[in-house]
Amino acid sequence: MRRLRSHDGLTACEIAAPPVPERLRAHLRSWLGYSEIGAPARRRELPGPSVTVILELGAPLRVTESADPTRWARHTGGFVAGLDDGASLTEHDGQSSGIQLSLTPAGARALFGVRLGAVARRVTTLSDLLPRSRALTERLVNAASWGERFALVERALFTDAPAARRGSAAAIWASQQIERSGGRIEIARLADELGCSRKHLVALFDEHVGLPPKLYASLVRFDRVIGQLKTAPGQRWTELALAHGYADQAHLAREVRRFAGVTPTSVRSAIDAEPPGLFA
Repeated sequence: MRRLRSHDGLTACEIAAPPVPERLRAHLRSWLGYSEIGAPARRRELPGPSVTVILELGAPLRVTESADPTRWARHTGGFVAGLDDGASLTEHDGQSSGIQLSLTPAGARALFGVRLGAVARRVTTLSDLLPRSRALTERLVNAASWGERFALVERALFTDAPAARRGSAAAIWASQQIERSGGRIEIARLADELGCSRKHLVALFDEHVGLPPKLYASLVRFDRVIGQLKTAPGQRWTELALAHGYADQAHLAREVRRFAGVTPTSVRSAIDAEPPGLFA
């Protein structure tokens, strides 16, 4: 298990990030435990192609939805942030602890058993979608180690998802093709290969992904850019635009503003200031 402890004089932060077991990778992209004590913090959470679950182990974060960043809410026990094409904000008063799960659309569909379009672009209290999470949260708080907590999460959330909750094979295949292409595949081609209309493909994505396929592809491409900024912070925007198939730097800048709600310079500054791994 990869562990990180950092202290900048104001904030002490601990992160535990074990690799995702092979048996969970169709449903779970990453998971991490975090504990932060120090100065109050506010963060801009950038959208990506994962449904995010936060299991709160302490005082709940205050969080906004992208649709209205002026309205803050707390979600005792944790929350689910569905796929979104806008950034949200999180805030704590100096202490924050929890476990973050980044689910694939197929994983979210299996876990919650709801139309993913219904949870897209919104933040939902976890127990509203998953009542058994209340008992899980109590056990996580009392667990003796991060390793024990991750084992509890795996047993409670990722065992024997009912067959009725499993995603459409066509939607899973199409979303995987988008991800493998880095968001650069033509949606008409996907529909043709599936032998369906684009309208039917959009309906499949509303049920099993949460966003239309073209928007999902744009989000995947944006997420690849952000990932590269995190791993290679010295990359120039022109290089990033070329690497990810944008027409030019101006095109990439428009997409950054579209999804992040701020300028590319602000995005880079926020990434550089963030403790490594936190809310990745």
